[in-house]
Amino acid sequence: MSTPQPPMPQAAGAEWQSVPGSPYPSYTSPIPVTPTHLGNAIASEWTKIRSVRSTMWTLGVFVLLVVGIGMLVAVLVAANSGESDLAGENPLSFGVFGLLLGSMCIITLGVLTTASEYGTGMIRTTMTACPTRGRVLAAKAIVFFLVAFTVTFASVLLVALADMALLDGARTPSGSEWLKGTLGISLYIALLGLLSLIIGSIIRHSAGAITIMIGLVLAPLVIALFMFSEALEGLRQALFDYSIPNQLSVFYTNALSDSGPSGWEPLWIAVGVTAAAFAGAVTLLQKRDV
Repeated sequence: MSTPQPPMPQAAGAEWQSVPGSPYPSYTSPIPVTPTHLGNAIASEWTKIRSVRSTMWTLGVFVLLVVGIGMLVAVLVAANSGESDLAGENPLSFGVFGLLLGSMCIITLGVLTTASEYGTGMIRTTMTACPTRGRVLAAKAIVFFLVAFTVTFASVLLVALADMALLDGARTPSGSEWLKGTLGISLYIALLGLLSLIIGSIIRHSAGAITIMIGLVLAPLVIALFMFSEALEGLRQALFDYSIPNQLSVFYTNALSDSGPSGWEPLWIAVGVTAAAFAGAVTLLQKRDV
């Protein structure tokens, strides 16, 4: 005597097929199943980064600092200097003051992009939706880098145009100076934020990762300033040459040191350090529990 098959729920478009030797039929879902890819992860991360208030507030403060301080410095310089004093000055260089403070906002946002999910436990949902962990980190990196670069480039370009208009006596920057003072510095700031994102993924703690990145930006220069011993002169000069503030000033052909990086070298240094950190973060992400 055959065992009667239990009644199965019906769904629109669903198909039930008999399985030989089994009292239960197989089920074919009416919902199309397609393999996911990096584009799906990027869309998800874009939704996250634009839907949280911290992104708008952090980027808003960044724009305020970069544009506000950049223009304020230019106004003060124009009011207290004559045309002869500005004859050899690169007018784009006055934007570095706002960028140095604004970089703290990009660092904070980069850390929060990854570390905040560990703090709230949302990372479990993220990894369940996309088990390929390297893809998740790559999607976060791509979305954040594009956002940071776009906002930085728009802010820096606005300050550069305003400084050109305010500082009539300053010389006209060359094409390479324009390229470095807008595109180059924007790429460097975006990479600095991307490195913060990676450190946040490694540390998994927002406050700890932000502290590490702020220390990376400020500590070398501060330590170098207080090294008075002649025996430490080589270390002092190295810290001074490769400090973040000095590398930022290189993009405006106004480096604080003659022996440190020059031209586009700070950007290549940032690319190398960020790439190495990203590889390490992916390796740790694969080995750790969520």
